[in-house]
Amino acid sequence: MNWARLHDPLLLLYVGLAIDAMCGEMGPVFRRIPHPVVLAGRAITFFEARLNRPIRSDSARRVRGVLTVIVLVGAAAALGWLIQWECRTSVAGAVVEAAIIGVLLAQRSLYNHVAAVSTALIHGGLISGRLAVSQIVGRDPESLDGAGIARAAIESLAENFSDGVVAPVFCYLLLGLPGLLAYKMANTLDSMIGHRSERYRAYGWAAARLDDLLNLIPALITGLLLVFASIFDHENSAVNALRIMLRDGRKHRSPNAGWPEAAMAGALGIALAGPRHYDEGTVDDPYLGDGSPIATPQDINRALNLYFRACVILGMLVMGAWLTHHLMQPG
Repeated sequence: MNWARLHDPLLLLYVGLAIDAMCGEMGPVFRRIPHPVVLAGRAITFFEARLNRPIRSDSARRVRGVLTVIVLVGAAAALGWLIQWECRTSVAGAVVEAAIIGVLLAQRSLYNHVAAVSTALIHGGLISGRLAVSQIVGRDPESLDGAGIARAAIESLAENFSDGVVAPVFCYLLLGLPGLLAYKMANTLDSMIGHRSERYRAYGWAAARLDDLLNLIPALITGLLLVFASIFDHENSAVNALRIMLRDGRKHRSPNAGWPEAAMAGALGIALAGPRHYDEGTVDDPYLGDGSPIATPQDINRALNLYFRACVILGMLVMGAWLTHHLMQPG
């Protein structure tokens, strides 16, 4: 049996993408056992409670934050290497590796969470919309009107397409399971301690900077996927998506959110980002795009259609790469 072909990373990645697309968050499974991201969160909480004490100086907390990132990301990479080593020589191992990839991607869950915001706004009004959007964004939901809720959902869809789908795929292709697990730990660190609040400004500095670095290339790829997906949707403009992405992608305060959000804004013909309210204060960013900031639930649905097409394109690219590589192999 040619195990090398069975364990081709491109094939395993495609199967992992398919598992995620079909099964999503796998609620019945992870109600019984903790999800890997939950375990990562527990480890982060353990370190933070002991190393990020307010009595310490900012410089001491920053050093401890760097140590936290090195230890936890390194441990995740080592675990990924061990699992990959154990899985390398059997059919069962290939299935396990593909399943791990599927669990650590977020295509379907992201779609479902954003779709829930549209449904809540349409059928439940402002209060339901605020509750639904609070599950996927960090800003103050009480500060959002209907248009703000719709914009926040679309922005979250664009940014998390990069964080939750494209970046994990990119890291797996580069470094296999060690890269994928290390990325997921780094991204979880950023989501938990990478805020600019007083509590995390020093301790979470390293986590925020590492996440920015890891997402630089995937964010640009995500923007380009959204541009390409716009070609196949008559309601959106690929030309405008590319124009706005290139013009406004660097205006966002996040070096990674700007590319996909600008591409999404250009494709839909609306304005995203702009002034926003978070627990740590107000962000007075410029708008991305030339359209109106008055987004609607229908705009959320258009964004979801664009996202779906971009995910299909990503899967087709992976499968195409595998077929090309497979056909080029002798025997």
